[in-house]
Amino acid sequence: MSVHQELAAALRELEATMRATDQWRMARPDPIAFESVEPFCADTMSLPQWLRFVFIVRLEALVEARAPMPAKCEVAPAVEAWLAQSGAGASERQMISQAVAQIDRLVTEG
Repeated sequence: MSVHQELAAALRELEATMRATDQWRMARPDPIAFESVEPFCADTMSLPQWLRFVFIVRLEALVEARAPMPAKCEVAPAVEAWLAQSGAGASERQMISQAVAQIDRLVTEG
């Protein structure tokens, strides 16, 4: 399986995990929110919004284009920090963190 196929599967797993942990259903941010220059659009979106509407979408486009992988991807630490502060349960934190860590690994090693 190619790295693009593995990444597509990992993105589907992240979506499924976000759905299972009730982190998927949310309003789409206003168009201006996407213009943020802050990491993870932290000033205009919640982290789950950023994951759904920016991170997953951009990586899906990369997969579809069979484009080269970015030099590195280090999203898991930010996700773990956000989840720790969000009051999410241990199981939820572990599921989402593992899904994002897998994507980080595939992109960085790809």
